[in-house]
Amino acid sequence: MAADPLYLDHAATAPMLPQARAAWLEGARIWANPSSPHAAGRAARAALEEARGQLKAVLDWDGEVVLTSGASEALAIAIGRSAMPLAAVSAVEHDAVLRLSGAAELLPVDGGGLVDPTQAARPGLVGVQHVNNETGAIQPLDAIARTVGAAGGRLLADCAQSAGKLPLPPADLIAISAHKFGGPIGIGALLVKDWAMLTPSGGQERGYRAGTENLPGAMAMIAALEAGRDWLDRAAALRDKLESGILAAGGEIVAAGTPRLATIGAYRMPGVSSAVQLIRFDAQGIAVSAGSACSSGSLKASHVLSSMGVAGAGEVIRVSVGRETTEADIDRFLMAWTALAQGRRAA
Repeated sequence: MAADPLYLDHAATAPMLPQARAAWLEGARIWANPSSPHAAGRAARAALEEARGQLKAVLDWDGEVVLTSGASEALAIAIGRSAMPLAAVSAVEHDAVLRLSGAAELLPVDGGGLVDPTQAARPGLVGVQHVNNETGAIQPLDAIARTVGAAGGRLLADCAQSAGKLPLPPADLIAISAHKFGGPIGIGALLVKDWAMLTPSGGQERGYRAGTENLPGAMAMIAALEAGRDWLDRAAALRDKLESGILAAGGEIVAAGTPRLATIGAYRMPGVSSAVQLIRFDAQGIAVSAGSACSSGSLKASHVLSSMGVAGAGEVIRVSVGRETTEADIDRFLMAWTALAQGRRAA
């Protein structure tokens, strides 16, 4: 008999919340193309603009909003249409940024995965993610924003992992993705402090993004954000229990001394490769990952862990919890982790 599934890969994608599904269905019920001039289109446009205002309110954002298909597209718009050339990005950025970085300088990180704010000063666009998708490390974006601004630059923050969980950082451009916090796949946003920062290209979204607007997705994204983040205190307690158990079983915590988001952790099992761990856990119905969901299918070496100088990077997996995760789930995972680690030592 197959084991009951245990999902501990919320950093890859989070299950859609019931209130988000309900909002999506309501958006589908009133659906018409928001760019159409007829009455149904005008009603859809009104609902879309109401949703845009709700998004700004729930995120406490006083700038502009471009609705996108997710964080990857938001980042592509920010980098490709920036009025300033991309000058630098951190060495631990998501592949969605690194693919577009071109000749931009890579900002090094310390052993905890953090950028030194004094090294980020550039008179151009600087990209530094808020929370790392593999380790959960939280970058000091308040300080980085100050140094970038003092140099005449602008800060682009990838907030795919932090939106809905942490307050927004003081960045000029911010990318978010709904499916990371309980909304649907296929909707996100680029938050823009000032339209002058981007060059328009025509089409919808005030000329900054072409394509029919996704009203149901926008409504569902807002519903997911409005669900709040009270559950994060419980997530922090679950992580404490998880990490105590991992250490007791001889495991190691990546970036242990670094401020980290409570929902994401990277852990090394000495002597057992990431690939073997994934196979063994999956056979028990436990879903975890190694690195980013966008690259883990290839099981290639993690550029994040390499940039941090992590020893035994090929033995690290990521465990990420969500609203639905329980203490019993953590107990079950720890039993599987401990059995695998003890088996390796016995061998």
